[in-house]
Amino acid sequence: MGGDRDTGDRYFEPQVETMPRDQLRARQEERVVELVEYAYGNSAFYRELWDEHGVHPRDIRCLEDFRARIPFITKDMVRAHRARTGDPFGGLLCVPVEGLTSVSSSSGTTGDPEFFAEIWEDAPPLVTAQVRDLWELGLRPGDRVLSPPGTFRNLMDPGYQALGAVVIEVDTWLGKMSEVVDALRTYRPAYLQMMYPQMVELEHLAEKTDLKEAFSSLKGASCAGQPLSRKMRERIRDDWGIDVYEYTSAADTGTAWECREHDGFHLWEDTVFAECVEVDEQGGWRDVPEADLGELVATDLDNRAAPLIRYRSEDLVRLSGDRCGCGRTHARMWVAGRRGDETLVQGRSVVLRDIWQAVEDQPETASGVFQIVRDRREVDELRLRVGYDPGLTADVDVLAGRLGEAVRERTGVKPVLDMRTEEDLLKTMTSVAKFPRVVKS
Repeated sequence: MGGDRDTGDRYFEPQVETMPRDQLRARQEERVVELVEYAYGNSAFYRELWDEHGVHPRDIRCLEDFRARIPFITKDMVRAHRARTGDPFGGLLCVPVEGLTSVSSSSGTTGDPEFFAEIWEDAPPLVTAQVRDLWELGLRPGDRVLSPPGTFRNLMDPGYQALGAVVIEVDTWLGKMSEVVDALRTYRPAYLQMMYPQMVELEHLAEKTDLKEAFSSLKGASCAGQPLSRKMRERIRDDWGIDVYEYTSAADTGTAWECREHDGFHLWEDTVFAECVEVDEQGGWRDVPEADLGELVATDLDNRAAPLIRYRSEDLVRLSGDRCGCGRTHARMWVAGRRGDETLVQGRSVVLRDIWQAVEDQPETASGVFQIVRDRREVDELRLRVGYDPGLTADVDVLAGRLGEAVRERTGVKPVLDMRTEEDLLKTMTSVAKFPRVVKS
């Protein structure tokens, strides 16, 4: 397990990863001031927006000026610019198209996929930013990595190869976990990346396969695309013997990973300026006290192709600048969910966490595969689509009755249940990487 490994060389870039916070702040300020001038001169979107707000680069001399004068942006604003102008990059592009190395896309979980314009020489930016995290996980020169032969958010192999790892191409996509287990036993890799639906597949394989033996060569595995519940994390760690590292989006500016402490996601603050704020309906805002819940707002500090500047993520997080137990000084965040995930049922607030706990408490639905079905935030009834394991379910109606009562006890609302097998429900995924918890139909 990760906590037992030698910690003498746990930092890939020690001077940066343990940089004093005042130095990090100074570096951020320098880059932000340069970024505003650069974006104004090269991005149609920012020039138009900032002109409307009466903001010019000469007004921005420090971080305080930046936060006081530069307006927030949202995904919908970029989409509106794209629809109005026909520009596929929504006006964000700051370089000629022919100057780009690659264009990748988001998963499209919350709407149309977003394009990410990238400039790189040796490795894509997202991959490069993860090298520190992979090193912390324990990946070292000569280690083997199972890598899917795909290019979602760009080709990952250059990042592994930058660490000196040996890449083994294996189809690790959905529905292939039995073959992945065979590959693990054959090649004995040190690292594997997985996503939430694959964890559900493994739960079924565990009934007839010794997963602890199969995964015994791993130093660690990462998981993204959906938060792991407490129960699932315990199964992965205790029953399968995997030191699993979750990571999440840093508001589309990159990713934020857990370290070996497994206590929050690290934001690499030399690449992103992160704010945690509360925004009111009139557009006013205030800083949220450290460790209180607020919306993550992020600014790209290392993206010269199409930077996001004061981008509202809609992610509700707690943010802290306290030094982590791993010794790193960069801020950590704890993700509570998305702003739009709260549902009001006849005025009563229902959150995903309460439903998740009720679903996981039933043996037949312990994998936690469920969705809230709604076409607006305020509804008259709580409609839930829940996936069950047919191998454990003797009577679906009996299960539905028990589950409905469990949800009512936790939320105060009696749900309308649509029971489906886990396999059928996972097939409804419209995103290639994420299982959406709130859907319209």
